[in-house]
Amino acid sequence: MSLIPLEEALQRLLALAEQAEVLPCEDVPLEQADRRVLAVDLVASLDLPPWPNSAMDGYALRHADWCEEPLPVSQRILAGQAPEPLQPGTCARIFTGAPMPEGADTVEMQENAEEAEGRVRFSQPLRLGQHVRPQGQETRAGERVLQAGTRLGPVELGLAASLGQALLTVRRKARVAVVSTGDELIEPGQSLAPGQIYNSNRSLLIAWLRRLGCEVRDAGILPDDPRRTREVLAEQADMDLILSTGGVSVGEADCLGQVLREEGELTLWKLAIKPGKPLTCGHFRGVPVLGLPGNPASTLVTFALLARPYLLRRMGVQAVEPLSVEVPAGFARPKAGNRREYLRARLEAGRAVLYANQSSGVLRSAVWADGLVEVREGRSLEEGEPVRFIPLSELLG
Repeated sequence: MSLIPLEEALQRLLALAEQAEVLPCEDVPLEQADRRVLAVDLVASLDLPPWPNSAMDGYALRHADWCEEPLPVSQRILAGQAPEPLQPGTCARIFTGAPMPEGADTVEMQENAEEAEGRVRFSQPLRLGQHVRPQGQETRAGERVLQAGTRLGPVELGLAASLGQALLTVRRKARVAVVSTGDELIEPGQSLAPGQIYNSNRSLLIAWLRRLGCEVRDAGILPDDPRRTREVLAEQADMDLILSTGGVSVGEADCLGQVLREEGELTLWKLAIKPGKPLTCGHFRGVPVLGLPGNPASTLVTFALLARPYLLRRMGVQAVEPLSVEVPAGFARPKAGNRREYLRARLEAGRAVLYANQSSGVLRSAVWADGLVEVREGRSLEEGEPVRFIPLSELLG
């Protein structure tokens, strides 16, 4: 079987995501919408700001009334107050965010004004409209301010709040069942027997999925028993995805692979990436199944680059690929490889330096790192050459 380039595998998965059943919509309160995906465009119902207001603490006046002689102060306007129309030939004491009085078109900051006995002298010439935020400066009523498919965060929620939105229409959370495979696995808190290791992938994926805004079900460790494996998978009929870790092979002793072949469909991909060469894609009785490799660093890389975009697309997000930056390499790769490498690295003095042990079984490398460095297949690399760096904060956030 030939190796599949990352781009091709990603496009195949995104196509499968778009063919899957669309997650239904639901209305949620603004304070519960963090990390949810907007299902319909958010359209402004009002101008923002809804009226002209002052950008400074100072004095509001009609520009045509400015002269070298002091102007009397006819009113005082605080934010939240409705001002009276400005009397001709006067100015108004005004504070940041307060509405401009009708007839005023200019604000001078208090640092450039001198008030004495109820009259104000302005020390320098004024520019028409200065320090005034016009009505609709940020957005106009009827304008689309957030597009459907936007993943909501603190900034987007703040914008929605500024428009008076108490409810947002979002996609239902993707429901993901996490299953682990491997007779060697036991859960933390139990005593290790010879040949056993603790199941780290379960904790990694459940926490990551929740950060993505998914609803997670821990389906446990699948036993080496086809009947029980079939029962566990059948219990996930209400899930949007079954996400497994551990090898799904063609061997008869591999129960997960056997059950998938008998009850649904199973495709084994060999990816042209390192770590993370094996990937499983299929269905069990209509429920999509995505199988990641079992080594922890391989799980991390394949989830970040393939499973994460798949799930985001299922939830309606269009921009699913992570942001990255180009930085100088703080290492060399004199020999070109036939697979694209994703190396755990961090930035030091502006350069990407590598964790010493890049084994796919070493999860500590990702704790030390703050990103993944991409080294393209077929490319040798000299120190100082530019490489793509994907921050872990971008992938995990």
